[in-house]
Amino acid sequence: MMLTGWFLENIVELFGAVTGIAYVLLEIRRNILLWPLGIITSAVYIYVFCHNGLYANMGLQGYYLVISIYGWHAWHTRSEATQSRESGRAHGTQVAKRRSPATAGEHRDQAEGADRQRSVSGAGLSAQAEGADRQRSVSGSGLRPKALTDKGASVAQDSEHRPKALTDKGASVAQRLESGTDVATIGRKTALLCLLTALMLWGLLWFLLNRHTDSPVPMWDGLITSLSVVATWMLTKRYLEQWYIWIVANAIAVILYLVMGLYPTAMLFLVYFGMAIIGVWKWTRDQAIEGRALRNDPVDHFSEAARLQGRQ
Repeated sequence: MMLTGWFLENIVELFGAVTGIAYVLLEIRRNILLWPLGIITSAVYIYVFCHNGLYANMGLQGYYLVISIYGWHAWHTRSEATQSRESGRAHGTQVAKRRSPATAGEHRDQAEGADRQRSVSGAGLSAQAEGADRQRSVSGSGLRPKALTDKGASVAQDSEHRPKALTDKGASVAQRLESGTDVATIGRKTALLCLLTALMLWGLLWFLLNRHTDSPVPMWDGLITSLSVVATWMLTKRYLEQWYIWIVANAIAVILYLVMGLYPTAMLFLVYFGMAIIGVWKWTRDQAIEGRALRNDPVDHFSEAARLQGRQ
């Protein structure tokens, strides 16, 4: 009965913990659905933190709600741009594949010409002589075009095989880009601005919470909030380094919520802490994979093969 009563009293907090875990799982996978789920989680925790006097964290959840709307829009716009680029690549592949049958048509025309020459050679001795002369003249001028045609055929065959493999490889890159794997590394100037912003926000929140609220932990409440604000903005830009900030913020949050008796929330942030470590590993790995794929850009190779085929 006690367990049931505790469950009913904390059902809103438990629901927020479950949606929060689902949110961070989608974040690691860079799935755009993380943003609408983040909106739901933030709405739940606005109530939870307000009820427990964690006003900075309550304000943080309001910020999360707004930034989730922005992040949802930003990721959706980027996904549409990626799909447009990949549609252009697919169109280029189809154009190149339509070129190769033209080479086969040239071979058929040459074969029909040879048949006509053989029929003419059977008309008589004089016709044979004239046919021989014509055949020698044609063969003299036709050897090089035939060789060039064979060379063109080899280029066409090469463009049918190598670019296809490269295009398939490009498709895997496109799928990774579409699902959000274009991981960025923060620059020094941006990192310095983020650090200064976090410090200034921490000082401001600490002062306001200490002077104008009854918050029992103004310093820690302000620190968690300032780190989370900066990390969430970095997430909208897909910076790898956001995970390191989350590791620090979540570690502090776990201790704080345990001390305050918010056990479901403490467990949620313990999961966040573990997921942040996994996030660093996964985003670093995907960044390396994407870097290797872009260094072997299939579009450049495909364009070169198509260009060579057009020059033959």
